[in-house]
Amino acid sequence: MKFKSGYVTIIGRPNVGKSTLMNQIIGEKIAIMSDKPQTTRNKIQSIYTRQNCQIIFLDTPGLHKPKNKLGEFMVKSAQQTLNEVDVILFVMDETADMGPGDTYILEMLKTVKTPVILVINKIDKIGPEAFEKMYHLFDEKGIFKDIIGISALQDKNIQKLIDKVVSYLPEGPQYFPGDMITDQPERVIVSEIIREKLLHYLQDEIPHGVAVEVAFMKKRENQDIVDINATIYCEKKSHKGIIIGKGGRKLKGVGKSAREDIERLLGSKVFLELWVKIKEDWREQESTLSNLGYRL
Repeated sequence: MKFKSGYVTIIGRPNVGKSTLMNQIIGEKIAIMSDKPQTTRNKIQSIYTRQNCQIIFLDTPGLHKPKNKLGEFMVKSAQQTLNEVDVILFVMDETADMGPGDTYILEMLKTVKTPVILVINKIDKIGPEAFEKMYHLFDEKGIFKDIIGISALQDKNIQKLIDKVVSYLPEGPQYFPGDMITDQPERVIVSEIIREKLLHYLQDEIPHGVAVEVAFMKKRENQDIVDINATIYCEKKSHKGIIIGKGGRKLKGVGKSAREDIERLLGSKVFLELWVKIKEDWREQESTLSNLGYRL
Protein backbone atom coordinates (compact mmCIF):
# COMPACT_ATOMS: atom_id res chain seq x y z
CA MET A 1 0.00 0.00 0.00
CA LYS A 2 1.40 3.38 -1.04
CA PHE A 3 1.91 5.99 1.67
CA LYS A 4 0.00 9.27 1.36
CA SER A 5 0.68 12.51 3.19
CA GLY A 6 -0.30 16.14 3.06
CA TYR A 7 -1.59 19.26 4.73
CA VAL A 8 -5.22 19.97 5.58
CA THR A 9 -6.66 23.25 6.81
CA ILE A 10 -9.82 23.51 8.90
CA ILE A 11 -11.74 26.75 8.30
CA GLY A 12 -15.14 28.14 9.17
CA ARG A 13 -16.92 30.81 11.14
CA PRO A 14 -16.01 31.13 14.81
CA ASN A 15 -17.54 28.64 17.23
CA VAL A 16 -18.64 25.89 14.81
CA GLY A 17 -16.46 23.22 16.44
CA LYS A 18 -13.20 23.31 14.47
CA SER A 19 -10.95 22.82 17.48
CA THR A 20 -13.21 20.10 18.89
CA LEU A 21 -12.97 18.27 15.58
CA MET A 22 -9.19 18.42 15.48
CA ASN A 23 -8.85 17.31 19.09
CA GLN A 24 -11.15 14.36 18.37
CA ILE A 25 -9.09 13.30 15.35
CA ILE A 26 -5.75 13.60 17.13
CA GLY A 27 -7.04 12.12 20.39
CA GLU A 28 -5.26 14.73 22.50
CA LYS A 29 -6.03 18.26 23.66
CA ILE A 30 -4.02 20.39 21.24
CA ALA A 31 -6.38 23.22 20.36
CA ILE A 32 -8.21 24.92 23.19
CA MET A 33 -11.98 24.62 23.27
CA SER A 34 -14.45 27.25 24.43
CA ASP A 35 -18.04 28.24 23.74
CA LYS A 36 -16.82 31.72 22.83
CA PRO A 37 -16.07 32.69 19.22
CA GLN A 38 -12.53 33.45 18.04
CA THR A 39 -10.95 31.18 20.63
CA THR A 40 -8.13 30.00 18.33
CA ARG A 41 -5.64 32.77 17.60
CA ASN A 42 -2.81 30.92 15.88
CA LYS A 43 -2.67 28.16 13.30
CA ILE A 44 -2.24 25.06 15.45
CA GLN A 45 -0.37 22.31 13.62
CA SER A 46 -1.41 18.80 14.66
CA ILE A 47 -0.26 15.51 13.21
CA TYR A 48 -2.34 12.39 12.57
CA THR A 49 -0.40 9.27 11.56
CA ARG A 50 -1.48 5.76 10.75
CA GLN A 51 0.05 2.89 8.75
CA ASN A 52 -0.77 4.26 5.30
CA CYS A 53 -0.87 8.03 5.79
CA GLN A 54 0.11 11.16 7.67
CA ILE A 55 -2.16 14.20 7.81
CA ILE A 56 -0.89 17.52 9.11
CA PHE A 57 -3.88 19.58 10.28
CA LEU A 58 -3.95 23.35 10.60
CA ASP A 59 -6.67 24.59 12.93
CA THR A 60 -7.00 28.22 11.94
CA PRO A 61 -8.67 31.19 13.63
CA GLY A 62 -12.33 31.58 12.70
CA LEU A 63 -12.88 33.87 9.73
CA HIS A 64 -14.62 37.07 10.79
CA LYS A 65 -14.58 40.80 10.11
CA PRO A 66 -11.55 42.08 12.05
CA LYS A 67 -11.98 44.92 14.56
CA ASN A 68 -8.35 45.38 15.62
CA LYS A 69 -4.77 44.38 14.75
CA LEU A 70 -5.19 41.05 16.50
CA GLY A 71 -8.32 40.37 14.44
CA GLU A 72 -6.44 41.26 11.26
CA PHE A 73 -3.74 38.75 12.17
CA MET A 74 -6.30 36.03 12.85
CA VAL A 75 -8.11 36.48 9.52
CA LYS A 76 -4.90 36.79 7.50
CA SER A 77 -3.57 33.64 9.17
CA ALA A 78 -6.64 31.67 8.06
CA GLN A 79 -6.73 33.07 4.52
CA GLN A 80 -3.07 32.29 3.82
CA THR A 81 -3.56 28.58 4.34
CA LEU A 82 -6.14 28.12 1.57
CA ASN A 83 -3.61 27.84 -1.26
CA GLU A 84 -0.89 26.20 0.83
CA VAL A 85 -2.63 22.91 1.61
CA ASP A 86 -3.83 19.75 -0.14
CA VAL A 87 -7.39 19.70 1.26
CA ILE A 88 -9.69 22.29 2.84
CA LEU A 89 -12.29 21.30 5.44
CA PHE A 90 -14.99 23.95 5.65
CA VAL A 91 -16.85 23.36 8.91
CA MET A 92 -20.40 24.56 9.51
CA ASP A 93 -22.69 23.67 12.36
CA GLU A 94 -26.15 22.15 12.15
CA THR A 95 -27.87 25.52 11.88
CA ALA A 96 -26.36 26.23 8.44
CA ASP A 97 -27.23 29.85 9.09
CA MET A 98 -26.04 31.50 5.89
CA GLY A 99 -25.11 34.89 7.25
CA PRO A 100 -22.59 37.36 5.78
CA GLY A 101 -19.73 35.36 7.34
CA ASP A 102 -20.57 32.13 5.50
CA THR A 103 -21.28 33.98 2.25
CA TYR A 104 -17.86 35.65 2.56
CA ILE A 105 -16.15 32.28 3.02
CA LEU A 106 -18.06 30.61 0.15
CA GLU A 107 -17.09 33.40 -2.24
CA MET A 108 -13.47 32.98 -1.16
CA LEU A 109 -13.61 29.20 -1.74
CA LYS A 110 -14.81 29.71 -5.32
CA THR A 111 -11.39 31.18 -6.15
CA VAL A 112 -9.23 28.34 -4.80
CA LYS A 113 -8.19 25.21 -6.66
CA THR A 114 -7.69 23.12 -3.53
CA PRO A 115 -10.32 20.36 -3.00
CA VAL A 116 -12.91 21.49 -0.44
CA ILE A 117 -14.93 19.13 1.76
CA LEU A 118 -17.95 20.59 3.53
CA VAL A 119 -18.19 19.23 7.08
CA ILE A 120 -21.57 19.76 8.74
CA ASN A 121 -20.92 19.41 12.45
CA LYS A 122 -23.34 18.66 15.31
CA ILE A 123 -25.66 16.49 13.17
CA ASP A 124 -26.72 14.73 16.38
CA LYS A 125 -28.90 17.80 16.95
CA ILE A 126 -30.90 17.40 13.72
CA GLY A 127 -32.79 14.60 11.96
CA PRO A 128 -31.98 12.84 8.65
CA GLU A 129 -34.49 14.92 6.71
CA ALA A 130 -32.98 18.21 7.85
CA PHE A 131 -29.48 16.98 6.99
CA GLU A 132 -30.61 15.83 3.53
CA LYS A 133 -32.10 19.26 2.89
CA MET A 134 -28.82 20.92 3.88
CA TYR A 135 -26.87 18.46 1.74
CA HIS A 136 -28.79 19.33 -1.42
CA LEU A 137 -28.67 23.06 -0.65
CA PHE A 138 -24.88 23.09 -0.58
CA ASP A 139 -24.34 20.44 -3.24
CA GLU A 140 -26.07 22.71 -5.74
CA LYS A 141 -23.44 25.40 -5.19
CA GLY A 142 -20.84 23.30 -7.02
CA ILE A 143 -18.02 24.25 -4.64
CA PHE A 144 -17.54 21.05 -2.62
CA LYS A 145 -15.93 17.75 -3.63
CA ASP A 146 -17.78 16.02 -0.79
CA ILE A 147 -20.28 16.84 1.97
CA ILE A 148 -20.07 14.86 5.21
CA GLY A 149 -22.14 15.16 8.38
CA ILE A 150 -20.38 14.56 11.69
CA SER A 151 -20.59 15.08 15.42
CA ALA A 152 -17.10 16.02 16.58
CA LEU A 153 -18.12 15.90 20.23
CA GLN A 154 -19.65 12.41 19.95
CA ASP A 155 -17.01 11.00 17.55
CA LYS A 156 -19.63 10.30 14.88
CA ASN A 157 -18.39 9.79 11.29
CA ILE A 158 -14.91 11.04 12.20
CA GLN A 159 -13.21 7.99 10.68
CA LYS A 160 -15.33 8.38 7.54
CA LEU A 161 -14.12 11.97 7.26
CA ILE A 162 -10.48 10.95 7.73
CA ASP A 163 -10.77 8.29 4.99
CA LYS A 164 -12.25 10.87 2.62
CA VAL A 165 -9.44 13.31 3.35
CA VAL A 166 -6.82 10.62 2.68
CA SER A 167 -8.42 9.89 -0.71
CA TYR A 168 -7.48 13.41 -1.86
CA LEU A 169 -3.92 13.40 -0.50
CA PRO A 170 -0.95 12.86 -2.82
CA GLU A 171 1.57 10.09 -2.35
CA GLY A 172 4.33 11.44 -0.17
CA PRO A 173 6.75 10.91 2.70
CA GLN A 174 6.14 10.75 6.43
CA TYR A 175 7.10 14.28 7.43
CA PHE A 176 7.05 13.77 11.20
CA PRO A 177 7.76 10.85 13.58
CA GLY A 178 4.77 8.56 14.03
CA ASP A 179 4.36 9.38 17.75
CA MET A 180 4.47 13.16 17.26
CA ILE A 181 1.06 14.86 17.52
CA THR A 182 1.97 18.56 17.30
CA ASP A 183 4.85 20.85 16.35
CA GLN A 184 3.86 23.36 19.02
CA PRO A 185 6.33 23.91 21.90
CA GLU A 186 5.06 22.88 25.33
CA ARG A 187 5.13 26.52 26.44
CA VAL A 188 2.65 27.46 23.69
CA ILE A 189 0.25 24.67 24.62
CA VAL A 190 0.53 25.56 28.32
CA SER A 191 -0.26 29.22 27.63
CA GLU A 192 -3.25 28.17 25.51
CA ILE A 193 -4.58 25.92 28.29
CA ILE A 194 -4.40 28.82 30.75
CA ARG A 195 -6.19 31.09 28.27
CA GLU A 196 -8.89 28.46 27.77
CA LYS A 197 -9.58 28.41 31.51
CA LEU A 198 -9.76 32.20 31.54
CA LEU A 199 -12.38 32.09 28.79
CA HIS A 200 -14.43 29.63 30.83
CA TYR A 201 -14.13 31.46 34.15
CA LEU A 202 -14.59 34.99 32.80
CA GLN A 203 -17.77 34.08 30.93
CA ASP A 204 -18.82 37.22 28.99
CA GLU A 205 -16.95 39.70 31.16
CA ILE A 206 -13.64 39.97 29.26
CA PRO A 207 -13.87 37.42 26.47
CA HIS A 208 -10.90 38.37 24.31
CA GLY A 209 -9.00 41.15 26.05
CA VAL A 210 -6.59 38.69 27.67
CA ALA A 211 -3.32 37.12 26.58
CA VAL A 212 -1.06 34.68 28.38
CA GLU A 213 2.73 34.54 28.32
CA VAL A 214 4.68 31.72 29.96
CA ALA A 215 7.73 33.47 31.41
CA PHE A 216 9.32 30.47 33.17
CA MET A 217 8.93 26.72 32.79
CA LYS A 218 11.46 24.28 34.20
CA LYS A 219 11.51 20.84 35.80
CA ARG A 220 12.97 20.74 39.29
CA GLU A 221 16.22 18.88 39.64
CA ASN A 222 15.72 15.35 40.99
CA GLN A 223 11.97 15.95 41.44
CA ASP A 224 8.94 15.12 39.30
CA ILE A 225 7.68 18.70 39.52
CA VAL A 226 7.56 21.37 36.79
CA ASP A 227 7.58 24.99 37.93
CA ILE A 228 5.64 27.33 35.64
CA ASN A 229 5.36 31.09 35.96
CA ALA A 230 2.84 32.75 33.61
CA THR A 231 1.61 36.31 33.15
CA ILE A 232 -1.95 37.15 32.16
CA TYR A 233 -2.19 40.46 30.30
CA CYS A 234 -5.40 42.49 30.30
CA GLU A 235 -6.26 45.92 28.94
CA LYS A 236 -7.81 47.78 31.89
CA LYS A 237 -7.46 48.07 35.66
CA SER A 238 -11.09 47.02 36.06
CA HIS A 239 -10.35 43.88 34.02
CA LYS A 240 -7.52 42.97 36.38
CA GLY A 241 -9.91 43.02 39.32
CA ILE A 242 -12.40 40.81 37.50
CA ILE A 243 -9.71 38.26 36.57
CA ILE A 244 -8.42 38.06 40.14
CA GLY A 245 -11.89 38.02 41.67
CA LYS A 246 -12.95 38.65 45.26
CA GLY A 247 -10.27 37.38 47.58
CA GLY A 248 -8.38 36.03 44.56
CA ARG A 249 -10.94 33.23 44.17
CA LYS A 250 -11.38 33.50 40.40
CA LEU A 251 -7.65 33.47 39.67
CA LYS A 252 -7.20 30.51 42.02
CA GLY A 253 -9.96 28.67 40.15
CA VAL A 254 -8.28 29.37 36.80
CA GLY A 255 -4.94 28.18 38.19
CA LYS A 256 -6.32 24.97 39.68
CA SER A 257 -8.22 24.01 36.52
CA ALA A 258 -5.26 24.86 34.27
CA ARG A 259 -2.81 22.98 36.49
CA GLU A 260 -4.85 19.77 36.25
CA ASP A 261 -4.84 19.89 32.42
CA ILE A 262 -1.14 20.81 32.28
CA GLU A 263 -0.25 17.90 34.58
CA ARG A 264 -2.07 15.52 32.20
CA LEU A 265 -0.20 17.07 29.28
CA LEU A 266 3.26 16.89 30.86
CA GLY A 267 2.81 13.72 32.91
CA SER A 268 4.33 15.48 35.94
CA LYS A 269 3.24 17.43 38.98
CA VAL A 270 3.00 21.15 38.28
CA PHE A 271 3.54 24.18 40.49
CA LEU A 272 1.80 27.01 38.64
CA GLU A 273 2.10 30.69 39.51
CA LEU A 274 -0.14 33.19 37.74
CA TRP A 275 0.33 36.95 37.65
CA VAL A 276 -2.00 39.56 36.17
CA LYS A 277 -0.62 42.69 34.50
CA ILE A 278 -2.28 45.59 32.69
CA LYS A 279 -1.12 46.33 29.13
CA GLU A 280 -3.50 48.89 27.66
CA ASP A 281 -4.68 48.32 24.07
CA TRP A 282 -2.29 45.40 23.58
CA ARG A 283 -4.44 44.07 20.73
CA GLU A 284 -3.60 47.20 18.69
CA GLN A 285 0.17 47.13 19.33
CA GLU A 286 2.09 45.22 16.67
CA SER A 287 5.22 44.95 18.83
CA THR A 288 3.24 43.40 21.70
CA LEU A 289 1.37 41.06 19.33
CA SER A 290 4.70 39.95 17.86
CA ASN A 291 6.16 39.27 21.31
CA LEU A 292 3.12 37.14 22.13
CA GLY A 293 3.57 35.12 18.93
CA TYR A 294 0.96 36.85 16.76
CA ARG A 295 3.16 38.02 13.87
CA LEU A 296 1.37 39.95 11.13
